[in-house]
Amino acid sequence: MHDDRFVRHSLSALLLGASALVHADEPAQALPQVVVAASRISQLGVADSANAGVVTQQQLAARSVYRPGELLEAIPGLIVSQHSGEGKANQFYLRGFNLDHGTDLRTTVDGMLVNQRSHAHGQGWTDLNFLIPELASRLDYRKGPYYADEGDFAAAGALAVRYADTLPAGIASLGLGQNGYRRALLADSPALGKGKLLYALESFHNDGPFTRGDDYNKLNGVLRFSQGDAANGFNVTAMAYRARWNASDQIPRRAVDDGRLGRFDTVDMSDGGSARRYSLSGGWHLASAAGVTKVNASVVANRLALYSNFTYFLDDPLHGDQFSQPDRRVTSALYAEHRWGSHRVGVQFQNDNIHNGLYDTVVRQRRATTREDHIVETSAAVFYDNSTRWTPLLRSVAGVRLDHYRFDVDSILLDNSGRASANRASPTLSLIVGPWRQTELYLNAGTGFHSNDARGTTIRTDPKSGEATERVTPLVKARGYEVGLRSEALPGLQSSLSLYQLDVDSELVFVGDAGTTEAGRPSRRSGVEFSNYYKPNDWMSIDADVAFARARFRNADMAGRRIPGAVEGVASLALALDSLGPWFGALQLRYFGPRPLIEDNSVRSRSTATLNGRIGYKLGKRLKLELEGFNLANRRSSAIDYFYASRLQGEAGAVEGIHFHPTESRSFRLTLSSSF
Repeated sequence: MHDDRFVRHSLSALLLGASALVHADEPAQALPQVVVAASRISQLGVADSANAGVVTQQQLAARSVYRPGELLEAIPGLIVSQHSGEGKANQFYLRGFNLDHGTDLRTTVDGMLVNQRSHAHGQGWTDLNFLIPELASRLDYRKGPYYADEGDFAAAGALAVRYADTLPAGIASLGLGQNGYRRALLADSPALGKGKLLYALESFHNDGPFTRGDDYNKLNGVLRFSQGDAANGFNVTAMAYRARWNASDQIPRRAVDDGRLGRFDTVDMSDGGSARRYSLSGGWHLASAAGVTKVNASVVANRLALYSNFTYFLDDPLHGDQFSQPDRRVTSALYAEHRWGSHRVGVQFQNDNIHNGLYDTVVRQRRATTREDHIVETSAAVFYDNSTRWTPLLRSVAGVRLDHYRFDVDSILLDNSGRASANRASPTLSLIVGPWRQTELYLNAGTGFHSNDARGTTIRTDPKSGEATERVTPLVKARGYEVGLRSEALPGLQSSLSLYQLDVDSELVFVGDAGTTEAGRPSRRSGVEFSNYYKPNDWMSIDADVAFARARFRNADMAGRRIPGAVEGVASLALALDSLGPWFGALQLRYFGPRPLIEDNSVRSRSTATLNGRIGYKLGKRLKLELEGFNLANRRSSAIDYFYASRLQGEAGAVEGIHFHPTESRSFRLTLSSSF
């Protein structure tokens, strides 16, 4: 309720402020334009693979995103989904992986790792709801384990969102829309002493189309002081984010088909959660005759309270199967690198002090404890790489990374307490031929890894059954190979094509929802990706991407060899228009192909296609109005599908079937923005 009052007051204040700006007597400043036609940054002679790139601030600004995490879909081949409405971390799909909430997709914002290790709900938990899109100056991405400076979670890919130090002008914006959507943003970067003080404050509310609204409320703030330039300078940044929500988790399709549930109904009305994130970070960089040095350090405090019920009344027909997964942690990290000539050396350090648990609950009231743990997880790494140009048409990048992990678990189940450690060496090699005729050829090979949950490295006993259980492999090895081609030979067109293979070793996986381990199998992903950016003139740009993947378990099993949920085919088409007088706009078509839901491929999901768009009008030099539309075709698709057993009230026992979370129905949002 307090958040709702803040939203209303913020909207009123910003509306008055925007009005005052429009009628002020001082000379008008130019509104930061949505320059969606700006060229993509060329990667010829820069990138080490066909699947490394940069998404510019202008390209990001042209995208219509229902939730902040969807900004990452600017990366070719990446799908960002959700199975629980608002507030919870997104689901990610890339290169034949169902990455759950972030495993094998390393994500950083301003150098801070977003993936959370040994998380109560799932390893690699990547909650991007604190992201403010207007502050993102660029998005760097690299796919595959071919980079010595990328470590944990980077087997499928790594991406880095970078915030701006300064804004071209202040921003005051108000957004209103269907399904309870309200958003207010105030941001600027005035001069302070010899530097700039960037500030941003965002308030947000959304219910979605659900029978029981998500009632997602968040407050978000950023404060940054920066000084210097791209060669020499520093910044210090504080961020704060708070949110709470009702969960609209996946529901059984059988109940929708026979009319027991509506498409936007929820089974357990008490599911939901709250999250907090506070961070203090700093960056420093220096260029001199001795080389280029970069240092980033951060302290992040996260807190999550999560209540979920995916099986409804399967285990407890009377009270239901709701469980709680609280997680609170403080993460300290340091990254430093020095580059001189063709050499680069770096060190990374991270320490997580974690308190989490798993509890049985009824209407968010705790009734039993499955497990409760205090975890200290520490890692240190050193890496080196060398970039050498052997001839005008041949260069190489060779590197190696050494990681050391230490896990310390103090559990209320004493049998599952203990310490463990692990080491991993990860060599990488890239050969680049070209450019010739604006074309380069890439050959890449490397190894990477993802860490497993610390609780799985010391576990001895299943906390529910009391039976002995096997420990997990602490650091799971991945091996990747790729051949790619990038070309800008045709005027205005940038294209890249790649063929890849990625093997993940046999592993055991810690399952946060059960508090125990689950046997895994060795797997292989192979696929092809084709990405294009075309700018035929000054007022139009087109992104067209398609990717196919084949994901299989490498060992034989009676159950089958398909990997449940593994993405097989995705495609996207984005059209952006600007410089049409006062008008600008964009359209985005996203296709997410069907997927196997069980190992023998006898049950598959349906495909999902969504069309989003925006149209805008510049009311003057300082004011613009935008209308965004989501799911314009109003497709009744699934955002995500699962196959498992559940039980609803009135059912005699367990029923296996598809459970899905619907894509949101067609909706519109109107935003008025003013510069100052």
